[in-house]
Amino acid sequence: MIYLDNAATTKMYEGGAELYKKYACQSFYNPSAGYGEAIEIKKELDNVRSLIKAKLNSSHGDVIFTGGATESNNLAIMGSRRNGKFEYIFSEGGHPSTYNVAKELERQGFIVHFVKLQENGQVDYSQIESLLNDKTRLISVEHVSNETGAINDILKISKMRSLKAPKALLHVDGVQAFCKIEINIDTLNVDLYSLSAHKFHGPKGVGALYVKNIEPLKSIVFGGGQEDGYRSGTENVPGIMAMGYAIDKADVNDNLQKASKFNKLLKSMLERDEHIHINNIVGSPYIISLWFEGVNGETLMRALSGRGVIVGTGSACSTKKAGNRVLESMGYKKEQIKSHLRISFDEFLTEEEVRKAGEIIVEEYNKLRERVL
Repeated sequence: MIYLDNAATTKMYEGGAELYKKYACQSFYNPSAGYGEAIEIKKELDNVRSLIKAKLNSSHGDVIFTGGATESNNLAIMGSRRNGKFEYIFSEGGHPSTYNVAKELERQGFIVHFVKLQENGQVDYSQIESLLNDKTRLISVEHVSNETGAINDILKISKMRSLKAPKALLHVDGVQAFCKIEINIDTLNVDLYSLSAHKFHGPKGVGALYVKNIEPLKSIVFGGGQEDGYRSGTENVPGIMAMGYAIDKADVNDNLQKASKFNKLLKSMLERDEHIHINNIVGSPYIISLWFEGVNGETLMRALSGRGVIVGTGSACSTKKAGNRVLESMGYKKEQIKSHLRISFDEFLTEEEVRKAGEIIVEEYNKLRERVL
């Protein structure tokens, strides 16, 4: 099998799986307990917090462990809301775990603005600038689009915020960026940054929220007061430790070079076919967004699966819904969206596998296209 859907989820590191088992079956203590073994576990969790901050190049701030990016995004957004005539700004390209929270805020009566995307996949910066004012409470954007790989200029947004709405909080969904591209959270001046372990070879069901200043945040989960009261519930120690292993192991620069090489190779193979259209994205080399003229993307995805090549049609969290909000916002037509696929890389791939996948994609596409002509 050649796995090319790493934007949906990644294979867990073997070493991380072994560490998970250790903390599930041997060092299984509750970090909230008062005896020595539990206190040691708490210290080890704090070491993972330090790893996350180091990967973000942060010199300060806090890290709250969560059950994954969906919870991190919910905590960042719902934990920042305040009653009153505040305004909230979101990207049309946001993952469902931000976009649907925004829609819920709107349903509750808050003033919510949605920023459209440019043709290159980035948010419309001029629209963000026009919306910013002294009532702006929160700006929430994705660092890297899970659908297209487009990278938003977070520093540009941060500078606009500082000039026009200095009291507003800036939340960034960093799920497709963390451990994949270089991030300097202090330079970007981001207040809240979400991440999810299973996107960078950690386990599913665990993530974190980086918080620059914990004071403006309010808890949305109540209980025993774990995570300094911001996320009650016994910490997922095995998951957190395995996540820490994945963070420590990730070589951002080396993996980025590999992804760039694979991206360039596959694009060069697919572009030879004039009926295969690669979207013009300013983005991460980990993701290729493309559409296949005259062929349904889901049909092609299933045909490729039969040949041992796994690709995606878009966000794995919204595959059962009609249309594609992100591509629609970028101006793609209905037929282009129906023909869309997403290919995404990881460090376990080889050049031979990518080359083989390219050959199979072209073969299967042309077989299907011949049937519909």
